Amino acid sequence: MIMVLLAGCQARAFGSAPDQSPANTLTYAVASEKFRPRQLILPGALVAAGAAGVAWGGSFNRCVRDEMSHISGGRRIHADDYAQYVPAAAYLGLGAIPGVPCRHNFKERFLAEATAYMTMAVLTNALKYTVREQRPDASTRNSFPSGHTATVFTGAELIRQSYPAGIAAGAYTVAIGVAFLRLYNNRHWLNDVVAGAGIGILSARVGMWMLPLYRKWFHITPRTDRAVALLPFYNASSQSAGIALSMTL
Repeated sequence: MIMVLLAGCQARAFGSAPDQSPANTLTYAVASEKFRPRQLILPGALVAAGAAGVAWGGSFNRCVRDEMSHISGGRRIHADDYAQYVPAAAYLGLGAIPGVPCRHNFKERFLAEATAYMTMAVLTNALKYTVREQRPDASTRNSFPSGHTATVFTGAELIRQSYPAGIAAGAYTVAIGVAFLRLYNNRHWLNDVVAGAGIGILSARVGMWMLPLYRKWFHITPRTDRAVALLPFYNASSQSAGIALSMTL
């Protein structure tokens, strides 16, 4: 399936990740933020394949739907409604955990994620209400592209560009799982999830491409080191004790 091919394409990027020393981390972060036409190839191909499925993929889409209906037996699993947000939350939060390497500080991650999800929302909704493809379950006419898939792939691609290969592989596993569940639950055609994956990857890359401008506009200094300090204290007058936490994100 096309989703398996996508996983293979991303695996090559995982395997070539640089080491996490500060110099190489900063070099990779800056390099990943430069727009290069080849970065459009994968997401563009996925969106094009999805669009072609709207026009000419009727019989193949119905074959996939019927096979998924046979597998599911009419049962639905609603984990996709929640799992779609897991990579987005992980992208912001994992960098605050001591010992987890991250190529961007919290401000950079916040701005990149906000830009990526705004881009994703605009692209997804513009296509949904322009194409008006009917869902496999005939419930509505906003099937193309899959918003759940676009959401989860946006987060997964953001993670790939900021965190080590193991974390990125986990994020893409979640993303492919959500795409599968959209088919399993009879909520989308195959071409919908393929296009949604492409839109998600493209949106995440737009967020990264904007980071150099954000650093200039908001005077953000790229930082690859993080400091965490825990200081226990005891107040004799109130007979209370605690721990003070100081964290640089």
